[in-house]
Amino acid sequence: MKLVIFGLTISSSWGNGHATLWRGLCRALTRRGHRVVFFEHDVPYYAAHRDLADLPGMQLHLYTDWADAVPLARSQLADADVGMVTSYCPDGIMASDLVLSSPARLRTFYDLDTPVTLECLRTGQPVSYLGPRGLSDFDLVLSYTGGVALEELKMKLGARRVAPLYGSVDPESHRPVPSAEAYRADISYLGTYAQDRQKALEMLFVEPARRLPQHRFLIGGALYPEQFPWTNNIFFVRHLPPPEHPAFYCSSRLTVNVTRAAMAGMGYCPSGRLFEAAACGTPILSDCWEGLDEFFAPGSEILVGRHTEDAIQALELPQDQLAKIARAARERTLAEHTAEHRAGDLELALNAALRAPEETELMEV
Repeated sequence: MKLVIFGLTISSSWGNGHATLWRGLCRALTRRGHRVVFFEHDVPYYAAHRDLADLPGMQLHLYTDWADAVPLARSQLADADVGMVTSYCPDGIMASDLVLSSPARLRTFYDLDTPVTLECLRTGQPVSYLGPRGLSDFDLVLSYTGGVALEELKMKLGARRVAPLYGSVDPESHRPVPSAEAYRADISYLGTYAQDRQKALEMLFVEPARRLPQHRFLIGGALYPEQFPWTNNIFFVRHLPPPEHPAFYCSSRLTVNVTRAAMAGMGYCPSGRLFEAAACGTPILSDCWEGLDEFFAPGSEILVGRHTEDAIQALELPQDQLAKIARAARERTLAEHTAEHRAGDLELALNAALRAPEETELMEV
């Protein structure tokens, strides 16, 4: 198939936490014989932190103005099997209009932020990437979040056909590597600052740091404010490019995963960071949300933290027990959660949607 995608940046992992997911997924799709064309709005703050110029087998088109991008986008969609718009695409509404009016065989929308989208609807906030008809005109809507979110996309946004497309990891990029002194820590956390993760982060990371001053805590990420509740034993590394992620994880005795509040509240929302850390062979302490056990077995493949005491107890576990949990999580990830697996899931969803009109015609006959 030829897929033409309009999304948030794939060229800057600083500007988009899902950039590494897209890179792995696009690599997997091209290995499976598909063609991927990705349109990205080029802005100075992404350009200043760009860590991908091109991806073998994928065409990346950077544009500064939507009007200038339209002729090429229309041309690419003319022979596309799939036209796709994603959440937080800066020109999402106009890109959706273009995709929906194109001859692409399948017009799709991929919401990588479904709980945030639905929360905006509940609170009456505008959703910048959705037009007045919501998702009702798309042939297929994919969601990064499963569970009840899939039904809500139908009920509240008119999606006709929905399917989950969860996060994943490229095991060629995230794998066990030697530890690095610069990232040495008893417990680490990798993620961009977000206010709606702060409560859980303080419970599982900041408060344990206060209570365990003899331990070394390390945060890697961007956009942390000066008023963040730092302690003397919390160290900070500014945004890390993806090639540094394995060394970061592999230098920690334990790493923490924290989910954004709206996503945790809805459940079935594994972040890419979860799979990346597991693929690196690092034991994980995750916040708790419905559906977590569909991806990893609590206790044997992942540790679950509901209180500060859980984080402290996790740090006190013997090293051989932590290593056993990490090995089990890595095996589960390689067996079920790689970019190759998700590319297969995407193929199944697309092919099912492509067959849907034919199936309907046969039923009518």
